[in-house]
Amino acid sequence: MSVWLPSAPCTPGACVEEGRGSAAAVPRAVLRLTLVATLVLAGALLSPLGGRIPAGWVRRWCRAVVRAAGVRVRVTGTAPPTGGLLLVANHISWLDIPLLAAVRPARMLAKTEIRRWPVAGALAARGGALFIERDRLRALPATVAHIAGELRAGAAVAAFPEGSTWCGRAQGDFHRAVFQAALDAGVPVQPVRIRYLRLTGGGTSTAPAFVGDDSLLASLWRVATARGLVAEVEIRPTIPPGTHPDRRALARAAQQDRAPEPCWTHAALVA
Repeated sequence: MSVWLPSAPCTPGACVEEGRGSAAAVPRAVLRLTLVATLVLAGALLSPLGGRIPAGWVRRWCRAVVRAAGVRVRVTGTAPPTGGLLLVANHISWLDIPLLAAVRPARMLAKTEIRRWPVAGALAARGGALFIERDRLRALPATVAHIAGELRAGAAVAAFPEGSTWCGRAQGDFHRAVFQAALDAGVPVQPVRIRYLRLTGGGTSTAPAFVGDDSLLASLWRVATARGLVAEVEIRPTIPPGTHPDRRALARAAQQDRAPEPCWTHAALVA
């Protein structure tokens, strides 16, 4: 199996909370999705401007997309505003993408399948996403070299080293391949921890999770009909270059502060 293509045990039926919205939630959800679509379309129209758009505007737009979906955003910590940087985060939802870009605009490492997504695929391509063929092991050295070249040139590159989405209670290991690019380029690594919480009652919410054979439309609707969701983005201290001897140690350092919870069954989640 490719290092880019690990498997996760999380599935919609076993791990993901179903919405408990009433009939009144439907018009609110429609409004939210309309706002999300409007913001994404605006981003697609402006994306040809590329680097001419101020980074602060990009960050605000990314947060606005998440807020439009009805999810509050809490960010703690800061990332270096310039210079080559590898941003790495755990992966739960499609919401992770704008959340990570809100930390610092970056070239997103994405699977080639995303290129085929309607609107979002074109937006990702115009935004400079680095698409990888996850099922081609022979492409790994060239992919790592390409990422390292972007980092040396002073770009920020964002990646989800788990290689697959998890429900948020369970989490996967950070795979090492992308960290080799940071070592080769001699740039720092910026770990980011993403969690989705309930505003009332506290605790982790799996409603935003986009796992297994879940469809993007079903995930969008589940998020839009949910109430009281909070995205917590914790920007951890930067790992300077030269502090770890190899990619295994660097990957371990980037994820060592995480404390995964057990993957609960759907029955336990909704009880």
